[in-house]
Amino acid sequence: MLELYHAPISTCSQKVRLVLAEKKLDWKSHIIHFGSGDHLSEKYLAINPNGVVPTLLDDGDAIIDSTVINEYLEDVYPEISVRPKHPKVAARMRAWRQYIDEVPTPAIRPPSFNAYFVPIWAKLTDAQFFEYTERLPLRKHFYRKMGRGGFSQADIDEALDKLGQTLHRMERSLADGAWLVDDRYSLADVSITPTIVRMEDLGLSSMWDSLPRVKDWYSRIQARPNFRVAYMPGSRDLGPSC
Repeated sequence: MLELYHAPISTCSQKVRLVLAEKKLDWKSHIIHFGSGDHLSEKYLAINPNGVVPTLLDDGDAIIDSTVINEYLEDVYPEISVRPKHPKVAARMRAWRQYIDEVPTPAIRPPSFNAYFVPIWAKLTDAQFFEYTERLPLRKHFYRKMGRGGFSQADIDEALDKLGQTLHRMERSLADGAWLVDDRYSLADVSITPTIVRMEDLGLSSMWDSLPRVKDWYSRIQARPNFRVAYMPGSRDLGPSC
């Protein structure tokens, strides 16, 4: 029995749902509501002490971190594969995935958090905001850097520069085939998809207007059956500020 604790809007949750759907696996859904503090409840912290989503339970055993979860799903359910078989090609895929985890995944957070969370934090006092961040096992200082007023323009500019770098790397890589690695849909494509979708939802799709291979890749990503499953209702709702 696979169970997934996730949030529709969470890009990391979306990444795991893409793999579950691609592999046609059955799973039980447990929605985590950030506004209700579900991710910081004693029950949830008992299975994921980081207090973030997603968390996968397989026969009651917890696997945490979206990248780890997706590799685990490939190891345990390899019948529909999202990882190249050849070790050198798999290494290229992992290099892409590592870059995605280190560069565009963190970079999308400042514009996302400004759009989604600032309208919420603006209603709190400084003391209430501090008290909330004090409860966070991870990213306490990330939230405090953001503050109730959001990330600075310098932070946003840095994030957009990194996202632009990613798009240009994708454009060059896609010259060799339809997908990022070895002309085959893989965990590299899975890992970057939530960032590209979030960019579109934030009104940043013009950043790939001059990148025809990225545009074509994104059209094919959206046409895949797993996309429709992974982007369940609420997955792209960034609130009234967007």
